[in-house]
Amino acid sequence: MRFTTRQDALLAVAALAGGLLLLSARGYSQWDPDDPWPHPAWRVLPLVGVCAAMLLRRTRPVAGLAVATPAVVADIVMGPSLGTMMVYTDALYAASLYGGRRMPERLLAVTTAATVLLAAGLGLWAGDWAAMVVIGGVAGMTFVGPVLTAMVVRAHRDRAELERQRADQLARLAELDRRNAVAAERARMARELHDVVSNHLSAVALHSSAVLRLPDLDRAAVHEAMRVIRENSVQGLAEMRRMIGLLREERDTDGDPPATPRLADLEGLVDRATRPDLAMDLTVTGTPRELPAAVELAAYRIVQESLTNALKHAGPGRVEVRVEHRPDRVCVTVDSPLGDGRAELPGTGSGLVGMRERASILGGTFAAGPEGGRWRVRAWLPCAGMDRVRAGEEGAA
Repeated sequence: MRFTTRQDALLAVAALAGGLLLLSARGYSQWDPDDPWPHPAWRVLPLVGVCAAMLLRRTRPVAGLAVATPAVVADIVMGPSLGTMMVYTDALYAASLYGGRRMPERLLAVTTAATVLLAAGLGLWAGDWAAMVVIGGVAGMTFVGPVLTAMVVRAHRDRAELERQRADQLARLAELDRRNAVAAERARMARELHDVVSNHLSAVALHSSAVLRLPDLDRAAVHEAMRVIRENSVQGLAEMRRMIGLLREERDTDGDPPATPRLADLEGLVDRATRPDLAMDLTVTGTPRELPAAVELAAYRIVQESLTNALKHAGPGRVEVRVEHRPDRVCVTVDSPLGDGRAELPGTGSGLVGMRERASILGGTFAAGPEGGRWRVRAWLPCAGMDRVRAGEEGAA
């Protein structure tokens, strides 16, 4: 820690010059006007002491007050001088402002007691109550006034510091909210991109691989494979176009934007998900009704991703898709044969994560795993209270 600061050093020099000027103008009092002691030159010593204490007003304010107090006591014994007393008020102010947290209260108690004792003692010594009042007022302004002023300034500084910290905390919370919003948006985009790209490209890859691997396919089989490839390509491009338009927050001026996938479109989705050794069945129970767009999209994407996984990993057999409409929820179940673990198109596991996230966002449940010799995906999506779910959270994508 530095001994002093440049500003405090300049203040000390200025205070010394001002105090010497006041001494030369006889700015001091004598207890006995007929007694020539002390010589005015002696009054310079207390003045130098309190000015030296000013060097410590910011770096070591309590030590500076400890240096200034004996000097001002000596000055009072000789007869108070205006310059020394004025400089001492700064020592009290600095110790109260820059000292410890409890220092202002302690100094207020000490200076108040000193003021009362000084006023009472000198008043009784002079035998004049008017002198007691005047001395008490002057001592109060000299000793108590700086402490009270420092306490007010310190309270304002503490309040300003609290407001600054609060503003910093609000800024950090806002930044965290922004990061969470960005992370949530990136996760939503990742789910949509995975579901859209994975489903359609997987179908294209599977059927194109079949055509390349079996060169002796008849024209009808090749035509069917190319039809599936074309349909998935067109559907994938349409959904990518819809997503890009939503990300740009713009609409297609040449026509209507592609509609958001809904449960009513599941039949076409199941028809397009074909594999020579794998049949697809769709069963809808209950009374279909108008559902929130977020629920419609989530159910559609879960079925879409489940069919994609079945095309890549399931063994020969039948895939059963069941949609059950209930008054308060929709249940989606996809059962597929277990494969041998040697998938032609390897997966990353992000599809299961995306399906679980979709169900969790809507307050539903999701489960996937082997059951009864088959792979079962089941999701329960609540329909009640969905007016509290922002359509943009899931429906915008």
